[in-house]
Amino acid sequence: MLPRFLLLLLAATNVVFADAARTEFDGHTKLRVVGQTYPADSVFRDLIGSRSVDTQGDLRLNMKTRKDGWTFAANYQLAVLNSELLQVPNDDRRFFNLTSTIKENETTAILHRLDRLWIGFTSEKVVLRFGRQALSWGNGLFYAPMDLVNPFDPSSVDTEYKAGDDMLYSQYLQDSGADMQGAYVIRRDVVSGDVESDKATGAFKYHGFAGAAEYDVLLAEHYGDTVIGVGIGHALGGAQWGGDLVATKTDRDTYLQLVTNISYSWVFAEKNMSGALEYHFNGFGQKNGEYSPQALLGNPDLLVRLARGEMFTVGRHYLAGSVMIELTPLWTVSPTLLSNAEDPSALLQLVTSYSLADNATLLGSLNIPLGSNGSEFGGIESGAPEQYLSSGGGVFVQLAWYF
Repeated sequence: MLPRFLLLLLAATNVVFADAARTEFDGHTKLRVVGQTYPADSVFRDLIGSRSVDTQGDLRLNMKTRKDGWTFAANYQLAVLNSELLQVPNDDRRFFNLTSTIKENETTAILHRLDRLWIGFTSEKVVLRFGRQALSWGNGLFYAPMDLVNPFDPSSVDTEYKAGDDMLYSQYLQDSGADMQGAYVIRRDVVSGDVESDKATGAFKYHGFAGAAEYDVLLAEHYGDTVIGVGIGHALGGAQWGGDLVATKTDRDTYLQLVTNISYSWVFAEKNMSGALEYHFNGFGQKNGEYSPQALLGNPDLLVRLARGEMFTVGRHYLAGSVMIELTPLWTVSPTLLSNAEDPSALLQLVTSYSLADNATLLGSLNIPLGSNGSEFGGIESGAPEQYLSSGGGVFVQLAWYF
């Protein structure tokens, strides 16, 4: 049965959009295959062997209805997952449970969910939305310390849709082009299932202009921690420079995070190209490359962010860069390097995208970790003698059809 809130929301939507509404429908299907190898000293090799092949099929149906400034959006997903290390998405932390598992065993799951479900009103200067939606803030290109709600993993290949959360979102547009945004994300305690204020995120961001530069000011309370951030973006000749500085005060300490980057587009050998280079400092990270289980247990502020899926690094200093090469109008190749500058170790990715037709795309990636045992990308210590949380080379292939 649908939760009472959903029944009331659907009833209210039917009243608001009863006549002369404009409704849009679209969607996609995706088939994804991920192959991964594991070295002899990897703990994963003992669990699943020297290699694994994970598959995922996905159907997404998107609906959006508009009338007199009101908008109602509902995006449905049906997914089939198969993996030796199966992780089934759920809504345990979210306010609304919009995910249901149809069938599940040790390696396979079939589930469906509402990835977006919100109602909103837009006027000339005001935007209001309530329900399951996505939010992205900050100037990071690979690492995003100002993006507090479901940030992407820097190594993600498919970033078309960001995971949504249940929130009240507002925006006020000023005549100058500046704007103020506010969001309140409602969450539950994963153990008790109760809605708790110290699990929520309440955030305010001001985006303004100073001459040719743009800047952001962030004030937030995130899982009970105070977060203050500033960001800036400015053109440098033909390039674009941006960055964010974020301070987080927890019960244990105050941590700084910094990201600064530069991006540039050019033409070489009659090929369109664009490149980006970024430095990231993660004050939550381990000092001096100490990633043993004992050392990590001494840094609970890092571990809780890793567990919540809002942080993906265990070190402190990172360099990332990529170049997008348009080999043809239909085919692009993007070599990318994500590196821990202290280890040193890195992840090398060769990402390619090919447009098979107006409504079909082939996306692929070759992923190669670089680094010695004990390093972040080479594989940190597992706690077992001479065993590491490591992986070898891997491939990602995805075919998408849009309608």
